[in-house]
Parts: sequence; C-alpha cells; structure tokens
Amino acid sequence: MIREVKKTDYPILVDIWESAVLSTHDFLKQDDFLYYKGHLPAYFQHVVLYGFEQDGCLAGFIGVAENNIEMLFVHNDYRNGGIGKKLVMYAIEKMQVYKVDVNEQNIQAVGFYQHMGFSVITRSDLDAEGKAYPILHMQR
Repeated sequence: MIREVKKTDYPILVDIWESAVLSTHDFLKQDDFLYYKGHLPAYFQHVVLYGFEQDGCLAGFIGVAENNIEMLFVHNDYRNGGIGKKLVMYAIEKMQVYKVDVNEQNIQAVGFYQHMGFSVITRSDLDAEGKAYPILHMQR
C-alpha cells in the first residue's frame, strides 16, 4: 500500500535510508554519509513524500518535487521485491513525474531508472550539496 508520509514517520524514513545507502552507495565517504543522514529531516521538508507499507510497516519511500524524483529508497530487507518500481509508477501516474536525478556511481540505480524508461539528459560533476558525487539528470 502506498500512502502519504507524516512527519512522525521521519525516524523510520531515516532507518530505511540508512539501510538502503549502506547496501547501495559503497562510493560514499563515511563523513558524507553522516552529513547526509543528519540533514535528511531538512531534505524531507522540501519534497512530497509517499511511503510503501508492507506487513504494516514502511519498507520504502519516494520524495518528489517539481515533477522530479529527488529520492527513492527501499529498505535492504525489501530490495528487489518491486517496491521501487511501484513507487516510481505511482509518481509517474499520480504526480506527473518525468525526471529523476541519480548518483552516477550508483550503477544499480542508473540501470533501474533506464529500465523504467528514463534516459540521461545531462550530467553534473557535483551533487546539490556541492560534493564530488556526479549526478545524472534523467528524463522519460
């Protein structure tokens, strides 16, 4: 089930983010990992958040702003179960999403979005925080 995320869900979202990032972002430096983790609640306030509930608990979430997927994370215990695809399709169908920004070094995510019909349009050398993590700007 996909539902809107409430502010009281933020601690669970941080847990999901941590589980997902530890499993998929091996390129991320420890200091940067801690930096982003500490800033997550502030980032959440700038996106519309939807979560995927399975067995009564949140297993993944998506954050959207201005027709762009800003974040998509699935807890590692639930990866490869179709949750990410359901969240992306929900965002495409219900929120008119057609763009996504993804870490170039996250090869699995790049392939996932390509499978979902996104193509690279442009590339930035730095992420939104000015850190040296190249970002691919993709579009459907």
